Amino acid sequence: MLKNVFKIFSRDLKIARRDSMALVIMIMPVLLAVGLVFFVPGLNDTTVNIALLDSDTSEHVAYLDQFAKIEVFGGENELMDRVAKRDDVAAIIPDGNGYEIILQGNEPEMVENYAKALNALYEIGATKEETTAAMYSFGHTVSPVKTMLVNMLISMIIMLSGMLIAISIVGEKSDNTINAVNVTPASQTAFVLGKSMMGGLIALLSIIASLIITGYYDINWFMIILVGLSSMLLSLIVGFVQGLASDDVIEAAANVKMIIIPIAGSIAGYELLADKWQWTMYWSPFYWAYKANMLVLSKTADWPTVLLCTGMVLVLSLAVYFFSRPKIREGLS
Repeated sequence: MLKNVFKIFSRDLKIARRDSMALVIMIMPVLLAVGLVFFVPGLNDTTVNIALLDSDTSEHVAYLDQFAKIEVFGGENELMDRVAKRDDVAAIIPDGNGYEIILQGNEPEMVENYAKALNALYEIGATKEETTAAMYSFGHTVSPVKTMLVNMLISMIIMLSGMLIAISIVGEKSDNTINAVNVTPASQTAFVLGKSMMGGLIALLSIIASLIITGYYDINWFMIILVGLSSMLLSLIVGFVQGLASDDVIEAAANVKMIIIPIAGSIAGYELLADKWQWTMYWSPFYWAYKANMLVLSKTADWPTVLLCTGMVLVLSLAVYFFSRPKIREGLS
């Protein structure tokens, strides 16, 4: 059976090289990863940014620059516009004999407390040389915005793997080769596995390439590959179902894109819901995959949590498979 699986897989690769839509799907994640490198803050950016006015004293600016990333602006309007942007920035401006801290209001409590502590230490004249504390750094500082966007990119790659399968199945239908498979030594199981290998391999390579391009070199690769392989299962199932149910490539691609709705909902639920409401997303395998990837990318993952998330992805995906199996069997027959 393995021989037949690899024959189907090698045939799909040859066909994909001549299919413009398949080539676009394969190249798109890499191009998006390159875009993230240019438009998203790097891994080593500080987690606290402080905005100051250029009319501030040089001593104050130099002091804060030792402990945070400083941005200096020529007027209060420019400074207010900077604070109002999506990332977390605290502004500190002179106010009489002291200073005033300005926040947008939705920053993490850490940002507010850090800005207050820094300014208080400046006002009492504390210096690094006078402190009796020692600072140790555990792990790496990872940009939360970059981690979120890279995780979204991985979710998109998973969706595209299903789209590749759907496009391949439609091509087989148009060539009338699905019926021919039933009279060859290749079983339906070998056909399914062979067709899945192309989407799975390309998705896995795209994930690895995207992570390397965006600078995630020292993550736990075993964890990220395990999560990636498990989360592809549902996308491949959807690709098969939609490919068998569609009459042309455009229809198949459009149908598979509907999977973006539960993906987007799962991401929004993880990012926006309070901890006490996270259970409302437990039904989605994409939620568990996104959660596991977020922990791995931020370098806070442990094996029990990753295995739990992976197990939930597999259980939920298999439930969808057993529900869809009659349609897949019927379509292949």
